Amino acid sequence: MEFVKAFVVGGFICAIGQVLIDRTKMTPARILVTLGVILTALGIYEPIVEFAGAGATVPLTGFGYTMAKGTLEFINKKGAIGILTGGLSSASAGITAAVFFGYLAALVSKPGDKN
Repeated sequence: MEFVKAFVVGGFICAIGQVLIDRTKMTPARILVTLGVILTALGIYEPIVEFAGAGATVPLTGFGYTMAKGTLEFINKKGAIGILTGGLSSASAGITAAVFFGYLAALVSKPGDKN
């Protein structure tokens, strides 16, 4: 049943993101990360994560959730400096993995102009 919940919630998040992508001029990553940050700030995203697990944390909204949650935790621990350090500290593993695997993909793919 966990897989069904993750699939349905993740699909719903992506569907909302697709509607916003089609109707606005913002980039997909900006839309979904912003949505994750807003839902976290409103206290809505945490119950969604508890219900759906990976269905809510894997899409890009999960990245926004991770950054917002890390920022809030670091503000509580370290005060105002947490505003600057919290988001990046909590999302550093994901950022590192994205850079590393992007580099590996660049090594094995054929670079070139798409024109």
